[in-house]
Amino acid sequence: MSATCPSAPCKEGALLLGIVLADGRVAFAQDRMVVDKAFVEHATAPGSHPPETRFRFGSPCAKGACHQWTGSRCGVIDAVLDEAHSQDIAAVDEGGDADLPACTIRATCRWFEQSGAAACHVCDLVVTETRV
Repeated sequence: MSATCPSAPCKEGALLLGIVLADGRVAFAQDRMVVDKAFVEHATAPGSHPPETRFRFGSPCAKGACHQWTGSRCGVIDAVLDEAHSQDIAAVDEGGDADLPACTIRATCRWFEQSGAAACHVCDLVVTETRV
């Protein structure tokens, strides 16, 4: 089974993982939802903010075809964890595997595969696109 990127662009066939809330955190979907053509058209309508500023999507990990790939792993979660540790964000080290938030892709998640529970504890801090 291929790994799933938890921070992918909005495109038909992607998984809708969650919605970016006003506080900048992601509220994750309870159910697995596949993005269809109508969703993409609505989310990318002229005059709207990029969908990646408002939602989080997942899709198969592109590995070397992605500019975040370091050659052996995804650099996004490494950077997020480094930043969380430097800012002393407690969520990184809180809880263990038994305390993980609900997730529709954990079984194939690239970040969980690389960093385990620590990735899950900071995942809701990641917004794919922040430029409006």
